[in-house]
Amino acid sequence: MIDTDKIRSDFPIFNNGGIVYLDNAATTQKPEQVLTKIDKYYRELNSNIHRGEHYLSRKASVEYEESRTAVKKFINAGDEREVIFTRGTTEAINLIARCYGDKYVNEKDEIIISNMEHHSNIVPWQRLCKRNRAVLKVLPFNDKGDLLIDRLEDLITEKTKMIALTQVSNVLGTVNPIKKIIHRAHSEGIPVLIDGAQSIQHLSVDVGDLDCDFFVFSGHKMYASTGTGVLYGKEKWLEKLPPYETGGGMVKKVSLEKSKFEDIPLKFEAGTPNIAGILSFKAAIDYIQNIGMKEIKKHEEKISKYLTQELLKLKGVEIYGNSDERGGVVSFNLDGIHPYDAGVLLDRMKIAVRTGTHCAQPVMDHYGIPGALRASLAFYNNEEDVDILIEGIKKVNRIAV
Repeated sequence: MIDTDKIRSDFPIFNNGGIVYLDNAATTQKPEQVLTKIDKYYRELNSNIHRGEHYLSRKASVEYEESRTAVKKFINAGDEREVIFTRGTTEAINLIARCYGDKYVNEKDEIIISNMEHHSNIVPWQRLCKRNRAVLKVLPFNDKGDLLIDRLEDLITEKTKMIALTQVSNVLGTVNPIKKIIHRAHSEGIPVLIDGAQSIQHLSVDVGDLDCDFFVFSGHKMYASTGTGVLYGKEKWLEKLPPYETGGGMVKKVSLEKSKFEDIPLKFEAGTPNIAGILSFKAAIDYIQNIGMKEIKKHEEKISKYLTQELLKLKGVEIYGNSDERGGVVSFNLDGIHPYDAGVLLDRMKIAVRTGTHCAQPVMDHYGIPGALRASLAFYNNEEDVDILIEGIKKVNRIAV
């Protein structure tokens, strides 16, 4: 079993006043091993990559590519060339919406997303459809928080050019049956993009087994630096797509008449990246793997179940989504109390939860609410954190009444 006291000793932020941190779906805290890697790069290795012949540049380039190899193994990609570093999930989705969309999506073609998507997996497709006069279709979910995947039969047509779905909802915690959806899409020759921002840190992700065409996630949600992310794409797609941004580092040859682009993955990595952040990817992956994904999943499921049970014991609490397959995200409201007010009061008790629409306004519209409180878990959370939250909610109810 996971020893949360031992794990917390690796996270300096938990030495700063005993905060109960339950906003991990927004970003995770960083262990000492990750912070040390970032600090060491700037203190001992600071140099640009892939463009210098001196020692520092060569060493930085090697470590940068070691992070790519670590990501490749972590998600079981077929080749390092299929791993593109980005600034995060948002940029990765925008990259595909632009590069794939402008090449393959024409007037009256169709894109399918779901009604539980984060705004980052809605807005880029809306803009693509507006730009190319395509049609955006939406797969609904029910009050339980499950996608109505049978509706895919009505949504998929010969005009469908992409299906883009989240693996785990950042509001409902629902773990979607993406492998089944991918299989159905591929039977029609339709590529699938999976948003893994809320799954990569909680579940074992095997893109080879899933057979998805694209998989995207952020470093900062899996204990690495902010400003880092990954786009996994099947080689057959990445080879065909044009670059997203252009500039230094992604060209083989430039003249005033024309330019020749680098091969993948560098074709999609223009300019100087967040090198220290990318190096922190490997440190974060090493840290996660040292604990073990199976142990992480088991621990988080236990704490999530306990959190849900304790919330349901309280009067006037409404939880949104109760799918049979859920991750460590619980969104809820307190009867008669605006979620913002509740969140502010909990903050004064040093309890950090998220309030608002969670960048998923269509989910709020589904339930007819202005927003919600959200408690989201990581492997350093324990039952004591849940108990403190529950006592905090009781105090909020007393104060508000």
